[in-house]
Amino acid sequence: MKLWAVVENDKPLVCLERPDPVPVGREVLVRVSHCGVCHSDLHFVHGVFDLGGGKTLRITDRGVKLPCAPGHEIVGTVVALGPEASGVAIGDQRIVYPWIGCGECELCNNDNENLCYTPRGLGVIQDGGFGSHIILPNETYLFAFDGIDPAVAATFPCSGLTVYSAIQKAMPLNPEKAVLVVGAGGLGLVAVRMLRALGFAHVIVADLSAEKRAAALEAGASAAIDNSAEDAQEQVAAAGGGLLQAAFDFVNVAPTVALALEALGKQGKLVLVGVGGGELPLSLASLIFRPRTIMGTITGNRRHLAEVIALAQSGRFVPFAVTRMPKDSANEALALLDAGKVVGRIVLEDC
Repeated sequence: MKLWAVVENDKPLVCLERPDPVPVGREVLVRVSHCGVCHSDLHFVHGVFDLGGGKTLRITDRGVKLPCAPGHEIVGTVVALGPEASGVAIGDQRIVYPWIGCGECELCNNDNENLCYTPRGLGVIQDGGFGSHIILPNETYLFAFDGIDPAVAATFPCSGLTVYSAIQKAMPLNPEKAVLVVGAGGLGLVAVRMLRALGFAHVIVADLSAEKRAAALEAGASAAIDNSAEDAQEQVAAAGGGLLQAAFDFVNVAPTVALALEALGKQGKLVLVGVGGGELPLSLASLIFRPRTIMGTITGNRRHLAEVIALAQSGRFVPFAVTRMPKDSANEALALLDAGKVVGRIVLEDC
């Protein structure tokens, strides 16, 4: 098998070769055909997260051992089965749920493996979809996606799943009232389409890029605002008819969080999704006089993934077109993403 792996942080990926894994027990070996390129993969390459206040978190502090291949938005074909495996057959093409936990704790046993304190996520802790093969504990991490383009389906285990889970955390919401989406990158554009699929007619988008604001309007946003404008706060309020019920920040740096939080009315909910990092001075009394909720979210569970797939199969959720590149162009794809030149999602295809 081949791996396009991080050997040293802040350096280009290196193509490595290893013996093909041999599945045992209930394990399933999958040959990767498609893998989305996520902004989290860039953080993985750089190797550090900004926690604010001069503090950082290195990926090696999370249990990552290099070399390791990134990539967690995966579609592939089953090529080998352990002797106790069932539920799938060799040749089946499936979406891979990558957020593997320990499988034993209370969180894992309640279908919240994405929250496990000892995670084993593909492309995060162990080798992911930038490799040619991955091995899974059992068939429950594989999902059929009949009728959906596999390159689009590959984006569901992170882009679709993370957005859907974030929206569910903010529920219940009134679909007739406006909500704010900050950031019109890969996840932000998915959020616009997902919110529209769930019946929200008034989705306001804030982004610095004119190109991405145009893409958001094309995706179904009712308004798109340059959040660097001096009157951005007033523009959001005007577009939403006043203070809002919810906001979703797919950037999550101090200026974007400040914009989103101030856009909310009483009982408003702000869901932080991006990992831009930093810190925010916060008036504590303001959360009493205008009570609002700030919550974080990370990916989603397997039930959420099944619901995303069902929404897409129903025709209600129409994902955006993806840009396809061969897997041996992984470094080029990451460079384009790092330069902010990607609208939507790049998906690497097996070459």
